[in-house]
Amino acid sequence: MTEQRRGLLIILSSPSGAGKSTLAKRLMAWDATLRFSVSATTRAPREGEQDGKDYYFSSVEDFQKSVSEGEMLEHARVFGNYYGSPIEPVQSAIEDGRDVLFDIDWQGAQQIGKSALRENVLSIFILPPSITELHNRLVARGQDSDAVITDRMNKSWDEISHWDGYDYVLVNDDLDATETRLKTIIEAERMRSAQQPWLTEFVRGLQSEFEETT
Repeated sequence: MTEQRRGLLIILSSPSGAGKSTLAKRLMAWDATLRFSVSATTRAPREGEQDGKDYYFSSVEDFQKSVSEGEMLEHARVFGNYYGSPIEPVQSAIEDGRDVLFDIDWQGAQQIGKSALRENVLSIFILPPSITELHNRLVARGQDSDAVITDRMNKSWDEISHWDGYDYVLVNDDLDATETRLKTIIEAERMRSAQQPWLTEFVRGLQSEFEETT
């Protein structure tokens, strides 16, 4: 009997600047078996980004064709660009017992939560300690113009308002402490009975053994 569990589909969501991308990178460094879901997007590559590694860069036409043919697990339009998660690599990883990590917004989380893979979903929302701190983090990382930062701040409450649709919610007031809590959650969720398909056969064996000895 092979005691292989099913993989988890781990969703991390938060408003921009709350720390989910940093936490996702730390989780990947913690467990080399974690697979990061590479999203498809219609936005232009940023400096240093590689197609197939950071994103699958796509035209709007090709992206919409993939959606219409059911090849996306989830998809959404964010800041004028389309983003989505190809379903085939996620399905394969879960069946092979490997966890897949998603860094997506609430719209994508809701779509995945209604998909055929919903029983394997572990969703976690990351909250900032305050709105002021959220703004300070966006400014400090130096990636966006003032206009983009304003747009992200305006969108932050829409993101935060969906916090109660997640399995777990963490306030990221200390990055190291939040990382520790994330690891604890993942390790516990990996042991859910629903993730252990081998248990059914094992318990049947116990039943047979019991009947033979009584």
